[in-house]
Amino acid sequence: MAAKESYDLVIIGSGPGGYVAAVRAAQLGLKTACVEKEARLGGVCLNVGCIPSKALLDSSEYFHLAQTKLAEHGVKTGRVSLDLAVMLARKDKVVDDLTQNVRKLLERNKIDIISGLGRVAGPDRVEVTTGKSKPQVIATRSILLATGSAPMEVPGLAFDGERMVSSSEALKFDSVPKKLGIVGGGYIGLELGSVWMRLGAQVTVIEMLPRIAANLDSQVGRRLDRLLRRQGMAFRLQTKVSKAVVSGKKVKATLESKGASETLSFDRLLVSVGRRPLTQGLGLEEVGVAMDANSGHVLVDTAYQTNVKGIYAIGDLVPGPMLAHKASAEGIAAVEGLAGRAGEVNYDTIPSVVYTWPEVASVGLTEDEIKERGIPYCVGNYPFAGAGRARCMGETDGFVKLIAHGKTDRLLGVHIIGPRAADMIAECVLAMEFGAGSEDIARTVHGHPTFAEALQEAAMAVRNCSIYAG
Repeated sequence: MAAKESYDLVIIGSGPGGYVAAVRAAQLGLKTACVEKEARLGGVCLNVGCIPSKALLDSSEYFHLAQTKLAEHGVKTGRVSLDLAVMLARKDKVVDDLTQNVRKLLERNKIDIISGLGRVAGPDRVEVTTGKSKPQVIATRSILLATGSAPMEVPGLAFDGERMVSSSEALKFDSVPKKLGIVGGGYIGLELGSVWMRLGAQVTVIEMLPRIAANLDSQVGRRLDRLLRRQGMAFRLQTKVSKAVVSGKKVKATLESKGASETLSFDRLLVSVGRRPLTQGLGLEEVGVAMDANSGHVLVDTAYQTNVKGIYAIGDLVPGPMLAHKASAEGIAAVEGLAGRAGEVNYDTIPSVVYTWPEVASVGLTEDEIKERGIPYCVGNYPFAGAGRARCMGETDGFVKLIAHGKTDRLLGVHIIGPRAADMIAECVLAMEFGAGSEDIARTVHGHPTFAEALQEAAMAVRNCSIYAG
């Protein structure tokens, strides 16, 4: 079939990797098209991931504050009640506004938006199917795959969209479940668990590992565990859900731990054990694109090119943390590389954030990883209880942990659990990107009173622990 149109670059997927790559490509003078199968642009992140979950986290936090914290500030509200329909409608409007902004951004940069299911028909061909007519074939010099990921299913815990749900359905429950079970103690389960717990659900997180949020620095993870338990979240660690059966409006889950088993009943069961690359239907096997047999990731080189010349992949499709900002950075780097420029992503300085309350934000190595590598190091800690701004707000839980090389003082990692950690980590990412040491942060004047002063204090504390230097 003859191609109707010809482009320099066709991108399949309009999420944070795809649309950011498209804009950068257009800025570099490449004739670009973006193919999207869904009615709205923005991919998983904007539609059923980062954005709606954070909208609900913020709304539920306001509800929780009104119930439990405003009185101590002298604000009398009377009886506080929940209008879940309004809360969900607000979340939907936030999503709609942002997805519309993505469309306007692409249109403003003269990027063609092609609606339909994209499939790689060859190194220089993309086939788009709408279901209403014959497939459209688009000729292109290069193809960038940015289709993201989907929730991973567990044998015996198949999604039914009503009682046994993925994170997508957990964003739109029509009522607050009395009992919510969550399989998986990663950031997605903890965030969505926080939303429904604040709104009145009894939340139980079931995790196979000995601790929640296993990728966090262990000291930070222990504090997060303690604070979430204090808020009312229950944890069943080193426990596996072997099967779950829907019975009427309940889910009966069989838990196994240390040789014993028991059955718990939930109104809803959220299965959140990770995500898988979304490669199905892309035609990658037919054109010979290499993929990891175990993880399903698309294999790429340092320029994000697959083994098939002209076909590139980024974001959740390729190895590494499944984070929206990682996908955006890779999209820019991939496009700059194929345009003849130097594109690169520094994976050592990609921040990660858990949007519970208090928030958790990290960049660089954890203390456990540093010990495993035998690197001499020094740690500085400072509690938010010592920060004036945190005292004023009544948000004193948590601390800043800064780890520097024991001989060079260069920052190795920063881990924050506390108020506004998600925003504070940006300073640390910039510092590490420029190879700063703890002394650089310690000597930088921070405004008073601010949460960021806790970071400065932690940097100052590094000087007091030279005992760790090798």
